[in-house]
Amino acid sequence: MRWLVGTVTETIPETAQAVTVRLDVPDWRGHRAGQHVDVRLTAEDGYSAQRSYSIASAPGSEQLELTVVRIDDGEVSPYLATDLDVGDQIELRGPIGGYFVWDGDDSRPVLLAGGGSGVVPLMAMVRLRAAISGDVEMRLLLSSRGWDDVIYRDELERLNGDSLTVVHALTRSQPPGWTGFARRVDPEMLAEVGPSPAERPDVYVCGPTPFVEAVAEALVQLGHEPRQVKTERFGPTGG
Repeated sequence: MRWLVGTVTETIPETAQAVTVRLDVPDWRGHRAGQHVDVRLTAEDGYSAQRSYSIASAPGSEQLELTVVRIDDGEVSPYLATDLDVGDQIELRGPIGGYFVWDGDDSRPVLLAGGGSGVVPLMAMVRLRAAISGDVEMRLLLSSRGWDDVIYRDELERLNGDSLTVVHALTRSQPPGWTGFARRVDPEMLAEVGPSPAERPDVYVCGPTPFVEAVAEALVQLGHEPRQVKTERFGPTGG
């Protein structure tokens, strides 16, 4: 898999910490919803740093989108989220991954559970469903610290409805009048939001390792088939 050069065409603030980088990548061969890329930055002295980032854009999009959360002491994310500007170029290779993917060609319901920036590959699935005008029942349960920390908040509000249900769990702070979940994702919440195990839904869980492990374990305890629960996790450090 060779390295490609992507040119920044737009940077889109998502939250105070997260930015979507839109790229024009010649020779990009396409991707599946849920895949990721490796990004490599090289300094003038030859030192290079490499990190993996999930693809946020739907398959078939004209440009590639990566959403980056700035980690202040990181080597890569501060540059991508703060310093990168239109016309700048970065190296990337991919797409990578064939397990944590959804292609939109299955009629079974889908449950997406994301913690923080774990929503990024799930958003590619949500966008794919919208792009193909799919009618598959899809439910997204997104856990965020507060309302201002919800990545893609406005777009998710626009897409919410019909057979797509978006549910938020705000774990640390809630806006005035909040009537939604105000706690961490737990078995009771998953049972209330998600399809029943009898429907044999496809389940995708992404986020920090503790979140993913807790949610996956709860889903299995609720009766979901372990092989139907696909997970992708990331550690507390990096960037």
